[in-house]
Amino acid sequence: MPTPDAISFRGLRVLSLESRRSTELASLIATYGGQPIVAPALREVPLESNPAALDFAARLVAGQFEIVVFLTGVGARALLEAVHGEYPRQVLTDALSRTKVVVRGPKPLAVVRELKVPIWVAAAEPNTWRDVVAAIEQRADEQPLVGARVAVQEYGVSNTEFLDALRARGAQVTPVPVYRWTLPEDVQPLKNAAAAIARSEVDVVIFTTSMQLVHLWQVAGKLGLEHDVRRELRRAVIASIGPTTSGELHWHGLSPDVEASHPKIGTLVRQAAERSHELLRSKRAD
Repeated sequence: MPTPDAISFRGLRVLSLESRRSTELASLIATYGGQPIVAPALREVPLESNPAALDFAARLVAGQFEIVVFLTGVGARALLEAVHGEYPRQVLTDALSRTKVVVRGPKPLAVVRELKVPIWVAAAEPNTWRDVVAAIEQRADEQPLVGARVAVQEYGVSNTEFLDALRARGAQVTPVPVYRWTLPEDVQPLKNAAAAIARSEVDVVIFTTSMQLVHLWQVAGKLGLEHDVRRELRRAVIASIGPTTSGELHWHGLSPDVEASHPKIGTLVRQAAERSHELLRSKRAD
């Protein structure tokens, strides 16, 4: 195994599509010897008027949910903020404490712990929707999904596979959208990134969410560069944060060369730095 000092991108050009943590990711890339190219690919926009969130809060307080699932930390906070004017924080936390709370990963786990609400189930890594379903089913003796009223805090886009899986097991599912993902206000860096990929000026692309690929493809399409971008991505090293993002890559006919062993940005960048030089040499030789 190489020592930490030996783990390096060795000057490779590394594209980051991260938005919220773009500065952190660029710094990590540079720390591991890469040339960071930063092109934020999405923007989280809270829903201006969110009757679904208010309906969720009313039903939660009335005791109409057996299970509440939090999928993201940002979404959990946004949901509480969206209904704060109608339902004080203590009223919501008391109501949540009377339900079985499920969290998908460490970020919603931290938010729920701050609220001092008991956590019934925390999904294991890599924190996919399948891990959430499996974790709930392991506790079926305490609360079966059959007949259970389940609220799911959504993020960005609706995860229909997850919702359908819960319904297939007999649950009555209420999705609760909190914010949606759109293109960034300034799309030029993303356009520049698509053009750079098409010109073979990017060696490594790091995807930290599936929507980054969706938006990259959208921009490449508007520029008429889909063919060139697909060709050059297959010649570059593709690094994926986890199975959900990898699934989106496969859907677009691409395969991740590196998938993080733990769904954390630091782990992803380190493992990409460790393997990219050899992977790139092999792929471009082929």
